[in-house]
Amino acid sequence: MVDKTDNANGTHPLIGKRVEVLDKGFVELQALMGNDLSIVNAARVSFLGESKGEEKDRKLLFYLMRNRHTSPFEMVEFKFRLRCPLVTWWQLVRHRTFSLNLQSGRYTPFEENDFYVPDVWRRQSSDNKQASEGTLDSLEGDALTQELVEHYARSYLLYEKALQIGVSREMARLFLPGFAVYYTGIVKVDAHNLMHFLHLRMAPDAQHEIRAFATAIYEHFFKPALPWTAEAFEKYVLQREEV
Repeated sequence: MVDKTDNANGTHPLIGKRVEVLDKGFVELQALMGNDLSIVNAARVSFLGESKGEEKDRKLLFYLMRNRHTSPFEMVEFKFRLRCPLVTWWQLVRHRTFSLNLQSGRYTPFEENDFYVPDVWRRQSSDNKQASEGTLDSLEGDALTQELVEHYARSYLLYEKALQIGVSREMARLFLPGFAVYYTGIVKVDAHNLMHFLHLRMAPDAQHEIRAFATAIYEHFFKPALPWTAEAFEKYVLQREEV
């Protein structure tokens, strides 16, 4: 395995790949620095060592994951471009190890279809205040979706009216349904902290919207970029296999 520790110049085949998420969102990889061997070599630098062949390298990486030696995993970085509804961004920004920058409604106006429309309506869980459980039947759900779309249309008309009469963009956006608006942003994170995010946000009790983005990141980008790390992550973190 070649240690191309800096793939930020666009040479990695995953760079530029985009995966659609939810109704209007996406995840796109913009830059990638490092691979599995970058992690192994970072661990061996303590002894001024380097690759000792695939079998020993893989064994060392699994040892690092199993024993929670986390700093070598920080030597790999991902930079993504995400388009998410604000309800998703609110959960992502809680991971303060991410570096991020989002579009601003003060500079660019929103478009008429920049709102999240769920495909199903989830019911409130009876025993978990922050979770959902089950869904409304299709007849109730379809009626509620129609009301939501009409609400978006009315809100956007008021937003446009405010802009047309000269209200500033930063104030006109008060008319928009806040949690439903899609924002595009750039996020950068190292592999160690990304795994922490994935562990929490791919969990069955995570909110559907953030789980959809976390799963897309893991399946389409993390696993192909770091196959050994992903295998060890599944074995010792997601499945909690002991030493």
